[in-house]
Amino acid sequence: MKGHLRKRGEAWELRAYAGIDPITNRQKYVTRTFRGGKREAEEALARLVTEVSGGGHAAQDTTVGDLIRQWLDLAKPELSPTTARGYDWIIKTYITPTLDKVPLARLRAAQLDRFYAKLRDEGGQDGKPLSAATVRQVHAILRRALQQGVRWGWITTNPASLASPPRVRSRQLEPPDPDKVVQLIETAEKDDPDFACFLLLAATTGARRGELCGLRWSDVDLKEKVLTISRSVVEAEHSALVEKDTKTHASRRIALDAGTVKRLKTHRGRSTARATACDATLPESAHVFSPDADGKRSWAPNDVTKDFIRIRKQVGLDTVRLHDLRHFAATRLLAAGVPVRTVSGRLGHANAATTLGVYAHFVEESDRDAAAKLGSLLEKSRTSSSRRLSGSRAKAPSRS
Repeated sequence: MKGHLRKRGEAWELRAYAGIDPITNRQKYVTRTFRGGKREAEEALARLVTEVSGGGHAAQDTTVGDLIRQWLDLAKPELSPTTARGYDWIIKTYITPTLDKVPLARLRAAQLDRFYAKLRDEGGQDGKPLSAATVRQVHAILRRALQQGVRWGWITTNPASLASPPRVRSRQLEPPDPDKVVQLIETAEKDDPDFACFLLLAATTGARRGELCGLRWSDVDLKEKVLTISRSVVEAEHSALVEKDTKTHASRRIALDAGTVKRLKTHRGRSTARATACDATLPESAHVFSPDADGKRSWAPNDVTKDFIRIRKQVGLDTVRLHDLRHFAATRLLAAGVPVRTVSGRLGHANAATTLGVYAHFVEESDRDAAAKLGSLLEKSRTSSSRRLSGSRAKAPSRS
């Protein structure tokens, strides 16, 4: 590591070579002013060279905005289009207005804490409070970007890892009961039988919205009563539909009940009839839910949500979300005593721990029900045993 000093009036200028700037590709130097004798200045220079050699000065003039933009360019290929679009929006809406020009080397945890507090108090629309969940999203992006800065040697520590974003209270899940789910499906059946089939699949399989949009007839085995989830459809910029793999990057097979198979057979017949009427064919690669007679395109996830909102308003269930049908499937299975690992597999969670984390409350209820059943079983056995014992005593001969 190079370093040198020179006399400038009554002070000394200390310069330590800090490598090549990753943005300008120019040589970088860290410069400091020192007042004192030459021997002390040489010692100060040695300390500066040692400090710089530890990293963290390669991006001395880099701003927080510079880092975030370069990090996002690096991360985008690994992100889904929906996630990338969300990151873009959060960065432009919340991070850039305040932190874009802040020198990266001067960013501290205390500054981030003040930033989070301001967002929480007045960062929403029209200066209204911003939800803790959104502030946590801002924090997550900053933490990832700053950690990349550490890896690149631009900073020595990640200030976001020392910051204190607001806690997010877990939202109490309130899945719709079976009667409400049936209402939604029956209402959809009157206007759009295809959409009714979509809702039934969402409620019986627990599949995600994008996964059902990406479903093809080649994924559906009506004879074996099983379907395979191996892809998902997301919306990119300008509403372009992009097909990608599942959230966990793994496919899964889900068994179907007889009623769902019957509804799918009807839907397949209806789709085939439409194709025939349009002088088209319905290949196995056709999407199960498509706006085209030949099934070439899939439904757009956002359009599905809009249709669901229209249906729920007709039923008067304004608080029910489309994703709640997934929660309905999970909670009903757990309440029925289905093993958590089985439920996790149907939902496509990475592992059973994820399922437990989301549905812990319902698992506890199922556990209490199991305890009650075990207790009842033992009580019945105890009563039966007592009766047999009493009967045997009554029949025993008396001793003289």
